[in-house]
Amino acid sequence: MLDAWVAVDGSAVLGHLVLARPGEALALAVGLPSQRLVSVARLFVSAGARRRGVAARLLDKAIDVAEADGLRPVLEVEAGATAAINLYERAGWRYVGSSAADWITADGRVAQMHSYIAPSGDQT
Repeated sequence: MLDAWVAVDGSAVLGHLVLARPGEALALAVGLPSQRLVSVARLFVSAGARRRGVAARLLDKAIDVAEADGLRPVLEVEAGATAAINLYERAGWRYVGSSAADWITADGRVAQMHSYIAPSGDQT
């Protein structure tokens, strides 16, 4: 773990995001050296806080901090997570490819992971 944030409202946890070093497979998928990247390793928003901009604000914070450190954020998301995928694409994250995961989804299929790279002002 490199950094993390928790979004709260009083004592209620609304969401959480962790940045970590990406694996080589994700770096290969986006076509940049892993030393120039940082991975969104954990992002969640509580059910009651969804559709209130919590995830977007956490992602914006992660991008700002990563870019200040000269790093480009990347992430993987399971293909069935359509709400998350829609959020990333609306926010300008660019899809770079898919691969089979080494785990099975709740409905019994091999998980397909989509890889994304964050938008960047300098187009690194």
